Amino acid sequence: MGAFDYRNFDDRRKNSLSAKQMLLEKFKARPPADDPEMIAKAQARAEIARAREERARERESARIAAEKAAAEEKRAREEAELAAQIAREEAEALAAAERKAAELAEKKAARDARYAARKAKARR
Repeated sequence: MGAFDYRNFDDRRKNSLSAKQMLLEKFKARPPADDPEMIAKAQARAEIARAREERARERESARIAAEKAAAEEKRAREEAELAAQIAREEAEALAAAERKAAELAEKKAARDARYAARKAKARR
């Protein structure tokens, strides 16, 4: 609990009035809006705000350009992977066709050999 405040009502009222008076004096001491110094400060703040907005626009355009470049790179990489996959599949299909042709040739040679053996047996 705080210490007992021995000030009376008049002291508190005087302090309140003096605080209000100081605030009023501070407000009155402020320069008017048409003061050249105030106008210069307002222009400086506006210039800073414009520069900040310009930097934000530049950052945004740089971000968009980076996203476009990344998307283009990704698209190119996917196209290259797709082309490689197509080439692999074509090579596998060609190899399978060659194996099938070799199997057919082996089967034909075996058939021809059986046929020739049958004919040679029949001639004896």
